[in-house]
Amino acid sequence: MNIIQSRLDSQSRLLINFAYSSSALAFLIGIFLIYTMGVLGYIPATFILYAILNLTNTFLYKKYNKLLITSLISSGLSLIGVIVVTIYSGGINSPFIFVFSIIILGGYMTAHIFGKIYLTIVLLAIIGIYVITEFGSVTNEIPENSKELYSLISIVFCSYLLLGVFGKHLLLTHERLEASKSKIEAGIAEKEVLLRTVHHRVKNNLQTVSSLLSLQSKNTDNNKIKELAISSQLRINSMAMIHEMLYMQNNISKIAFKPYLKELTDFLIKSANSKNLDITINIDMPEVNLGLDTTIPLGLLINEAVTNSLKYGFPENTAGQIDILLQENNKESHSYFLDITDNGIGFPEEINHKTTKSLGLKLMHNLGRQLRGSVTRIQTNKGTGYHITFKDKDRHLPGING
Repeated sequence: MNIIQSRLDSQSRLLINFAYSSSALAFLIGIFLIYTMGVLGYIPATFILYAILNLTNTFLYKKYNKLLITSLISSGLSLIGVIVVTIYSGGINSPFIFVFSIIILGGYMTAHIFGKIYLTIVLLAIIGIYVITEFGSVTNEIPENSKELYSLISIVFCSYLLLGVFGKHLLLTHERLEASKSKIEAGIAEKEVLLRTVHHRVKNNLQTVSSLLSLQSKNTDNNKIKELAISSQLRINSMAMIHEMLYMQNNISKIAFKPYLKELTDFLIKSANSKNLDITINIDMPEVNLGLDTTIPLGLLINEAVTNSLKYGFPENTAGQIDILLQENNKESHSYFLDITDNGIGFPEEINHKTTKSLGLKLMHNLGRQLRGSVTRIQTNKGTGYHITFKDKDRHLPGING
């Protein structure tokens, strides 16, 4: 609403400035033509009549505040005045014909659609003036010995309106836009600082919860509770890493997923060092940036798959390999395929998210649905594999109405 009001205020200022300037100049030129150059006829009468009618139109605008009607009347008066003065001062050869370009500019600054209509009317008027000049018999009211002075007056009239009115208005508009741009940029910078602070604090809070779970796991002899605490700790750490990366990088809305995945898998390998495993993780993916609402569930899903491989797929003191492959779906924009496979001992095909009591498998499939995709088991001769499809949710949000 403020933008619309600002634009209306700008148009009204331009209208009033143009009305006062053009009316004053027109009146002075009319008087000068009569008493100095001795021109009597349509030209001085048009200048003086334009000045009177245009000022009257401006006073009515101040009283009734009808911007559109006032603009249309002012444009009509300007067009008629320029046509009459041009025809009776040499027609298509009149120096005053260049004033048409000024009034076209005024039409475009009033409204873009109106400017197009006004341009068409002016072009038709110029064609009409050409026809009258070539085939009519209209008298040039400017005396032969005063044509150079009249040309000078026409140039001064055009230059003042172009530079003194429209040029000044454009300069002031540019300055206001620059000031508004600086204000918006300052606001964005302030919000980015706040968002970074939020991400930093969320990361700290998640790490605090992770530390509490770590203490809880160390202060209990119940292996089941200890296992649950460690699993929850790994999940929380996978989310904390995301907020830390958002805090550290320039783009606070997207995550460079490959560096995040490398950091996550390195952490998971270190967390499994009690089994003395020698696991290599191969990551094959393009450089993609994913939104926060995609990265968090996807990171949790990968955390579950890799954790299950390290926990169940490889016995103690063994070596192995986990492959993670990410590809873009060429058939659907911003959709991806993710394959996670290992060469461990695997587990029976009968075990799935519907039959098992394992929270990890159930969580993986729930996260797949959250990502607007799916999680399916890959048939492999050795080890375990998962094929995941998902979409970058930040680019596929539902509309306001669902």
